[in-house]
Amino acid sequence: MNLNRFPRVRLCHSPTPLEPLKKLSQYLGGPEIWIKRDDCTGLATGGNKTRKLEFLVGEALAQGADTLVTQGAVQSNHARQTAAAACLQDMKCHILLERRVPGHGDSYEQTGNVLLDRMFGSSIEYRPAGCDMNAEAEEACRKLREQGAKPYFIPGGGSNEVGALGYVECALELHFQMDQQSLVFDRLVHATGSTGTQAGLVAGLEGIHARLPVLGVCVRQSRQKQIDAVHALVEKTTQKLGIPEINIDTVEADDGYVGEGYGIPNEGTLEAISLLAKTEGILLDPVYSGKGMAGLIDHVRKGTFQKREKILFLHTGGSVALFAYEKMLVDA
Repeated sequence: MNLNRFPRVRLCHSPTPLEPLKKLSQYLGGPEIWIKRDDCTGLATGGNKTRKLEFLVGEALAQGADTLVTQGAVQSNHARQTAAAACLQDMKCHILLERRVPGHGDSYEQTGNVLLDRMFGSSIEYRPAGCDMNAEAEEACRKLREQGAKPYFIPGGGSNEVGALGYVECALELHFQMDQQSLVFDRLVHATGSTGTQAGLVAGLEGIHARLPVLGVCVRQSRQKQIDAVHALVEKTTQKLGIPEINIDTVEADDGYVGEGYGIPNEGTLEAISLLAKTEGILLDPVYSGKGMAGLIDHVRKGTFQKREKILFLHTGGSVALFAYEKMLVDA
């Protein structure tokens, strides 16, 4: 599985650490829990989107683009990392942000990721909830072309078959680390949203016959919608790689921790954030990794994950967004 044939720029601090969560495992009294620290990818405080952007920005430059255009929710981790990647490549960045999360007030649009978007010099437009954000971003690209720019459109989360290559690469990296440390994991758990991370992991791990099931904890969609969306991107990714098709049965998702919706943390999310901070000194975020870890913790407590197992959690980053949720975290 040769990824060197695809255009790429190096943005990521890799390999990211693979570490045991000894205090958390002891506290829960369940399986041995490990963490893959993709919050440590380096770019603009890190996160999973950096791996995707290596291939997306690589393709943008190969096509002669001078402006990156993308979209996401107001506190988008992807937008922040895209803005930083544009700075590194002397490109401009234009971001469309959807007011997807209700009831947070004006400060929500000024702190956290939005503050960093502005510090990296990006231009920002806002849209109301419910818009077709990819269509809105494509329209923004059309207007930029009329003004003489050469935009390259990156879908939300960097989640297409180009971006997913970043998590094919992560799957290969993880497999090498497991070999080095003589580790065998029974399951990999992570937060799944725009699908690119899970699709890349499934394509990569299945492509090398790693026999490591991937459970995506949904942050927005229902289970079947998420499975269908992830598998659709798995199919596109395997076609791009030129490897055999992968059955939809390999895609696992759990929608039991979405709560009231995207970007709205519930009690389990807030407990997971607090627990990781106090046991391991690791910061999760309220939108993605907090919900993913809440799912892992609940499965341990329910006995779904057994004491004899080794469970790996992929930390997708996002702690910058904690500042936009200060009141909820303090009250918790």
